[in-house]
Amino acid sequence: MNGYFRLIDKKEKAGLRLIPPTEGGVPVQLNDVIEYMTMKDYACDLPSLRRAVKAAEEEETVFLFDQGCRYAERECFKLTVTPDKMQAYAKFYAASETGGDMTEEEIRGDLAAQGIRSGIKDDVISRFVQNREYCEDILIAEGTAPIQGKDAYIEYKFNTDKKAKPTLKEDGSVDFFNLNILCQCNKGDLLAVLHPEEPGTDGENIYGERVKPADVKTAALKFGNNIEQSEDGLTLTSLVDGHVELVEGQVFVSDVLTVENVDNSTGNIECEGSVQVNGNVFTNFSVKAKGDVIVKGVVEGAAIHADGNIVITRGMNGMGRGTLYAGGNIVAKFLENVTAQADGYVASESILHSRIMAGGEVNVDGKRGFITGGRVCAAGGINVKTLGSEMGADTTVEVGTDPKVKGRIAQLQKQIEEDTKTLESIKPVLASTMQKLKQGAKFNPDQVKYIQSLTLVSQQKTAALKESQTELEELAAQAGGATQAQVRVKGMVYPGTKVCIDDVSMTVQKTAHYCRFIKERGDVKIAPY
Repeated sequence: MNGYFRLIDKKEKAGLRLIPPTEGGVPVQLNDVIEYMTMKDYACDLPSLRRAVKAAEEEETVFLFDQGCRYAERECFKLTVTPDKMQAYAKFYAASETGGDMTEEEIRGDLAAQGIRSGIKDDVISRFVQNREYCEDILIAEGTAPIQGKDAYIEYKFNTDKKAKPTLKEDGSVDFFNLNILCQCNKGDLLAVLHPEEPGTDGENIYGERVKPADVKTAALKFGNNIEQSEDGLTLTSLVDGHVELVEGQVFVSDVLTVENVDNSTGNIECEGSVQVNGNVFTNFSVKAKGDVIVKGVVEGAAIHADGNIVITRGMNGMGRGTLYAGGNIVAKFLENVTAQADGYVASESILHSRIMAGGEVNVDGKRGFITGGRVCAAGGINVKTLGSEMGADTTVEVGTDPKVKGRIAQLQKQIEEDTKTLESIKPVLASTMQKLKQGAKFNPDQVKYIQSLTLVSQQKTAALKESQTELEELAAQAGGATQAQVRVKGMVYPGTKVCIDDVSMTVQKTAHYCRFIKERGDVKIAPY
């Protein structure tokens, strides 16, 4: 039983009788005594009270005030309500020696007087009346918490991870037959299931007020052609054989166009789905697909544009004119004299005298695994076996900022410069015109038309300049952030190779083995692998 206290009236002086705890209970707390005396408007010497409370930890102690007892005090309690109004705690204080104890009805009446009307724990009140415990917070009322609902969600029955990478064979070469990139589907395949939202149930706080659960999120199935939605709107099924992918929350199933070669027999190819070339893509031809492009042979000086992935099983010699663009990833046996850009990663066994840009990583760490000549840029990092060459081929690798962002920054800077020059050339003419108008000058119709055209150009260029400057500031802030991108070299890096990380660079001065290039304290440094 916890220690407690009660008011007493002794020889015309009021005081407190402090009772020690029993059976492992908690001693009287000074804060509880002060709180009670403040409630009842009694004053005393605080240091003396503190000593009395300390003494009451071991034995019953009487502490007298310097004033008489005004009247008998009935048993009472202090009510504390949690901020969410869901719980109320009562701390009971003993009656004075001549006061009386509260009944169950009085306790419930006091709760009602303070607005507590819901969740009152009658069993707790009865238990207290039968076995009174003082100076302890007792949960005396508790509201009913709302039952939270469940958000709707979509379960996709195919792999939506576009970061899947090709499998490496034991000898380090890429297994082009197990790329883990395409998600094939057959007619009748279940593609997606919508699990509808489940609304919650209202709760009620201790004041009888309704407490609503959090709002649940709804969802809807979004899809393109070659897909059937069930009557209840909860499932999607493929209507054709093809491959399935998720693009910005929308399910697409594409038919695959298959050709033997891209040459004079086919001409340039443009396809709404994916394209598979069983042979080669020859010089000066182009392939454009909204899905993936798979070439099982070689690609010469051709142009391939895919909104999805590009896979070239036997590699590409672009002859200085070949280009690749992939909204996903590029995987090729080798890339030589090629200009390539991928929003995802680029994986190859060798890159020679090419310009490569990747929004993810560039991985050239297979069996041959070299980058020699040209410029390779990757926002996510570069992994390579051999970097540069003994012959000193001009080789630059760059990581950190997304190459597309850098390119856009360069475009904006050029556009801002041109627009500024245009405005500076127009301003003197318009200023001179305004001056002449103030002096009463008259202009012929051709002059008026010319001035109006200059005014319109000035307005357009001013608006465009503002937009360009805003976008440039946003991109510059994005490009200036800290990066963890690194260049990792599993084998050897040769002198003369230039390594750039964000806005800093270094030129390798001597051969290094099995190392990393990192950005540290504003410089590019070589670190152990």
